[in-house]
Amino acid sequence: MRFALPIRQLSPETINRIAAGEVIERPASVVKELAENAIDAGARNLEVVTAGGGLSLIRVSDDGSGMGADDLALCVERHATSKLREDDLFDIRSFGFRGEALPSIGSVARLEIASRAAGSAEAFAIVVDKGAKHPVRPAAVNRGTLVEVRDLFSATPARLKFLKSERAENQATSDTVKRLAMAHPEVAFTLVTGERASLKLPLQEATPQGLLARLSRIMGRDFQADAVEVCGEREGIRIAGFIGLPTFNRGDASQQFVFVNGRPVKDRLLIGALRAAYGDTLPRGRHPYLALFIDLEPRDVDVNVHPAKAEVRFKDSGAVRSLVIGAVRHVLEQNAMRASSRGGRETIEAFAPVRFAGPAAAGGISVAAGRGSPRTTFAFAAEMQAPGGFAEGEQAPFAGFEGTSGEAGAHAEPVADDILDRPLGAARAQLHETYIVAQTRDGVVLVDQHAAHERLVFERLKKMLANGGVARQGLLIPEIVEMSCEEVEVLLERVVELESLGLIVDGFGVDAIAVREVPALLGQCDVRGLVRDVAAEILDDGAQGALSERLEAVASRMACHGSVRAGRRLTAPEMNALLREMEATPYSGQCNHGRPTYVELKLGDIERLFGRK
Repeated sequence: MRFALPIRQLSPETINRIAAGEVIERPASVVKELAENAIDAGARNLEVVTAGGGLSLIRVSDDGSGMGADDLALCVERHATSKLREDDLFDIRSFGFRGEALPSIGSVARLEIASRAAGSAEAFAIVVDKGAKHPVRPAAVNRGTLVEVRDLFSATPARLKFLKSERAENQATSDTVKRLAMAHPEVAFTLVTGERASLKLPLQEATPQGLLARLSRIMGRDFQADAVEVCGEREGIRIAGFIGLPTFNRGDASQQFVFVNGRPVKDRLLIGALRAAYGDTLPRGRHPYLALFIDLEPRDVDVNVHPAKAEVRFKDSGAVRSLVIGAVRHVLEQNAMRASSRGGRETIEAFAPVRFAGPAAAGGISVAAGRGSPRTTFAFAAEMQAPGGFAEGEQAPFAGFEGTSGEAGAHAEPVADDILDRPLGAARAQLHETYIVAQTRDGVVLVDQHAAHERLVFERLKKMLANGGVARQGLLIPEIVEMSCEEVEVLLERVVELESLGLIVDGFGVDAIAVREVPALLGQCDVRGLVRDVAAEILDDGAQGALSERLEAVASRMACHGSVRAGRRLTAPEMNALLREMEATPYSGQCNHGRPTYVELKLGDIERLFGRK
């Protein structure tokens, strides 16, 4: 039963605790608020110390501008701030502009602040204990501010049951500090959890190289090797940062960091734009590594739409999305041929020698062997006798080549120096009728011939689509493909879109399709498999819009049928032609499914593998 109570004004302590429920969710929230205050104060060195997961102690010290006695007394009052210019909520150029953090923290814990202003010989301190404000007193600290928070949530013990383990809270605090450190490489950060320093980041120069050095300390050394710089500007919106190559990816989005005006955010618009920018270069379910920084006029973005300021709202979201997609795609195209350096390193590690006791061990001899035994021998020149190449239909660049794969052998004629200087070098052999071995000036390249040609065919299909449609070739006798009634229905509903892809189909009863024309680029392909794959792609899309929005996905399925299959013996000119077209084709470093098309092994790594260095 409800009772009507008279309206009354809440006490300041209750108001602060309500605000604390919105702002202070866990110890990491306290660290975020205090660290942001330090950065806004111009700190160059910032140290965070926690104990008991942040419940027992949180200490944040900085060498910023500090505060005098009057400012110190006022900073713990509700809605007191130095970060707004004439109460203009549309000109936010700092982090904590609401003035809620310090009084909220002081209402649920014991808060002590000691500070000395720049140029002052005196320091002062103030204590707020569970909402009770003590008078300002003299203190002894260096320039800057020292904030200690003890017994967090002791005034609201019910909140403690919602916290996780000490390890989980420490991890959340570490993630918070890392995000701030990524956005501010010019500030040195130290994080001590428990009794050990879990993070120590020296300050870096405010340059792209300094930013990359800071990012690599947080995201790993692999990121520095496989990251490319993004830089662009349009209509007053600027984007900068680094993104990982498509082949440098992971199974979750935990290594995607986006910042707006220096503030780490989680924005669906930006995540969607990044997914669109990478497009078909990533395997399904995989996510790239990246750290991007978007800057625009404060009046063009609302940072006050979320209590924790974790989300933003853009005045012109279309312009922001367009810039993100355009800048990322441009960089990916510029580095289209590069594959992750991790692939070569992992390949070398897979060949790391181990000792085993073989037949010769009885004689006291140790034999070095790889971790796995090869199933077959290398298919070098003498073993590569094929009746012809695969140049069929319009499968450029291979049409017109003659000869056998015997021309690409272990003892092939010397190649011109300028070819060795090409990114993918000169073809020297074919292994297992699947992999091309190429020699560069300073290493060896292994190419998956099917994956590589699949990407080449796909890019040619996309280019034809952009130019108005894919060229077709008619079948002398229509191919009748038996399918389920559902598959027949979805294909017949989209005959117009399929025609733009070079595929002409008609109904043939209720459970079959008659295929009359196919894309000329695919040559002699498996028509039945092609049509079934196209139907599967459409069904996978469900009822989400017209097929015209998914033409590239369908073209990707088609490209698989028109590419060089594994097991096809290639001639030396064919292999070299494949390498040259890869060098000239966007995104050739990965196949349509996002897997790498080649692995590069540096000569120095190979020599170390054999103990030559």
